Amino acid sequence: MSSALPSPILEVPAAPEALLAEAGGLKDARAEEVLAWVEARFGARAALASSFGVEDMVLIDLAKKHAPSLRVFTLDTGRLPPETYELMDVVRNRYGVTVETFFPERARVEALESTQGYFSFRRSLEARKECCAIRKVEPLNRALAGRGAWLTGLRREQSVTRTAVEVVELDRDHGGLLKLNPLAAWSQREVWAYIKENAVPYNSLHDRGYPSIGCAPCTRAVKPYEDERAGRWWWESREHSECGLHPVR
Repeated sequence: MSSALPSPILEVPAAPEALLAEAGGLKDARAEEVLAWVEARFGARAALASSFGVEDMVLIDLAKKHAPSLRVFTLDTGRLPPETYELMDVVRNRYGVTVETFFPERARVEALESTQGYFSFRRSLEARKECCAIRKVEPLNRALAGRGAWLTGLRREQSVTRTAVEVVELDRDHGGLLKLNPLAAWSQREVWAYIKENAVPYNSLHDRGYPSIGCAPCTRAVKPYEDERAGRWWWESREHSECGLHPVR
């Protein structure tokens, strides 16, 4: 680990800003260095939020080598493609990882579908955000409760809504948690090079033109000239292509 990185300590600073300052040396660190620091600093109190896209698979593989205590959780919206579930099982068997699964609250999903139907999210931006809030945002709040930090596979190159993503961020929406995006500066080419060089398993939908994979009704394959997240909520403007898990400031 480079000398510019912060030294690991065992107690979380009381003030979120102090935690952010402590991790400041990670700004330009390699993904391996970020994960090694997370292991030393948080151990099992840190978790990777995984939708099992290609970036998350890179991080799961790197964590096996550099942050073996890192927990992995996923948000099962109830509408994921079967290929995603198949990959989850591959991950469990290959890496020996327990995938902590968080579902939306049953009563809220039942009320949504009973009163608004099964495709309400296509009616308006507000209706789509309501669906995402029920199926993703609320479960994420429970998934992050009690954590010291969380990691994501966000990259700046993915879309216009992610160009300002930093390797280290302060997640004020969840009480000042440290949020780390180790692949923020990676290109799509670099991600796939790692996958191929390390024989990392990945979602078979990627081979069918799906660079970004979410809920089945809200995801499609993209055209060669489209950006990586053009297949997510494609009926909306590109600046809206987030579900609320990663608010655009």
